[in-house]
Amino acid sequence: MSLQKKLFKQTAIYGIATVVPRMFSFILTPLHTSGVMDVEKYAEVSINFSWLVFFNVVLAYGMETAFFRFYNTEDKKQVISTTTISLFWSSLAFLVLALVFRNGLASVLEIDKEYITYNIWILALDALCIIPFSKLRADSRPVFYAAVKVGSVALNLFLNFFFLVFLPKLSKAYPGGIWSSIYVEDFQGGYVFVANVMASLSAFLLLLPHYFKLSWHFNYQLWKKIMHYSLPVMVAGIAFAINETFDRPLLKYLNIPEHQIGVYSACYKLAIFMTLFTTAFRLGVEPFFFSHADKQNARETYATITKYFVILGSIILLGVIASADLLKVMIIQKETFWEGMNVVPIIILANFCLGIYTNLSVWYKLSDRTKMGAYISCIGAAITLLFNFALIPVWGYMGSAVATVSAYGTMMVVSYIIGQKYYPIPYDLKTTGTYMGLAIVLSAISFYVPVLRETYVFGYVAFIGFLVFVYKKEKTSILKLVKK
Repeated sequence: MSLQKKLFKQTAIYGIATVVPRMFSFILTPLHTSGVMDVEKYAEVSINFSWLVFFNVVLAYGMETAFFRFYNTEDKKQVISTTTISLFWSSLAFLVLALVFRNGLASVLEIDKEYITYNIWILALDALCIIPFSKLRADSRPVFYAAVKVGSVALNLFLNFFFLVFLPKLSKAYPGGIWSSIYVEDFQGGYVFVANVMASLSAFLLLLPHYFKLSWHFNYQLWKKIMHYSLPVMVAGIAFAINETFDRPLLKYLNIPEHQIGVYSACYKLAIFMTLFTTAFRLGVEPFFFSHADKQNARETYATITKYFVILGSIILLGVIASADLLKVMIIQKETFWEGMNVVPIIILANFCLGIYTNLSVWYKLSDRTKMGAYISCIGAAITLLFNFALIPVWGYMGSAVATVSAYGTMMVVSYIIGQKYYPIPYDLKTTGTYMGLAIVLSAISFYVPVLRETYVFGYVAFIGFLVFVYKKEKTSILKLVKK
C-alpha cells in the first residue's frame, strides 16, 4: 500500500472517530441553544468546558506525543508500561487532591461549585484513557479506536437528551415516582456535566483491559527521557489551550456580560467544520509523520500533504462562510444567539491557520526540538492574552476573535520560518498561498458585503468557481489520486 493511500485510509477512519462525535455536537448545540438553558447558563457551561480543555492539557503533560516519539525508537513494552504508570499515578493524585480542595478550586477559577466535582472526575477519567487510545493508534487499530470514541460520545448525546428533555417531562408525568426523585429543577448545566462523566467512564471501562495486560514495569531512565521530550509539548499545549478557549474566562474576568459570552460561545460552534477537518487530519497524519521519517523522500511527501491540506481547507473555508447564515439556523436554534455572527469568518480562518501550523510543526517533532514548539506556542499565547486584554474592553467578544486569528496566524508564519532553518521542507508556497488567499478574499466579500450576503448568489458562484479553478490546476494530481 502506498504511503499516501495508507495515510488517507487511516485519516478516513480516524475522521469517523472525530467527525461523528463532532456531528453529535451538531445536535447538542441546537439542543442547548433551543431553550432548555438560557444564554447565561450556556455561558457558564462554555466557561467550564474552557477550563476542562486547559486542565486536560496539564494532566496529559505531553505524554500522547511523547508516546509516539519513543514507541518507534525504544522498546515498545517499556514505553507502554512507563507512560501508562506515569499517567496512572499522576491522575490518581490529581483526583484525590482536587476532590479534597474542590471548594477552593471552584473559588479560584470562578466557576459554580456544583460543577467542580463533575469536572474533576471528567479530567481524571480522560487522562487515564490517553495511553490506551494512543496504543490503539500506534498498533493501527483505528476501527476499535473509532468504536470507543463514537460509543462514548453517543452515550453523552443520549444522556443529554434524557436529562434535559425527557427527565423533566417524566418528572411531571409521574409526580412522587422515581423520575421526580432524581430530577433536580434548574440544574441543566449540571446535567450536561453528569452526562460527560458517564461518557468518560464508559470509555475508560472499555479501555480497562489495557491496564490488566500491562507489565507494570516502570523504567525510570526511559521516563526521564520521555519527560524531557514531553514537558515542552505540555507547555505548547497549555499555550494552545490559552489560544483556543481561554477567551471565555477572560471575557468573564473583564466583566463582559454572560449574555454576550453565551452568544460568542454559540457562534464559535460554527467553526466546527474546519475543526473537524483539521482534527481528523492531525490524528491520521501524526503517526504517519513519525513512522515515515526515515524514508528517502519524506520531506517531499510532507510538502505534498501540506499542499493538499491547504487546498481542502480553503474549500471548507469558502463553503462554510458562504453558507454561514443557513448553517446558523441548523446549529444555533434561538435568534438570541445570532447577534454574534460577525465573528464566524474570523474564527474559521483562525482554525484554518491552526491546522496549517499543525502540519508545519512536523519539523520540531521529528528533529527533537519540542522546546521550539513550546516557544512558538508561547508567542501565540502571549499575543492571545495581550490582544484580549487590549481589545475586549473596546470591541467585546470581537476582540477575542481578532486575538485568536492573530495568534494562530503568527504561529503559522513563525513556525515556517524557523522550520526551514532546522528541517527544510520544500513547500509550494506560491500554489498554497494562491489557494488560501483567493478563498479568504472571496469569503470576506460574500460575508461582509450585506447585499451579496443576503442573496447567497455571489457566495455559491464563488464557491463553484473556486472548485473549478482548483480542479483545472490540480487535475493531473487529482486523477492520479482517484485511480490509486
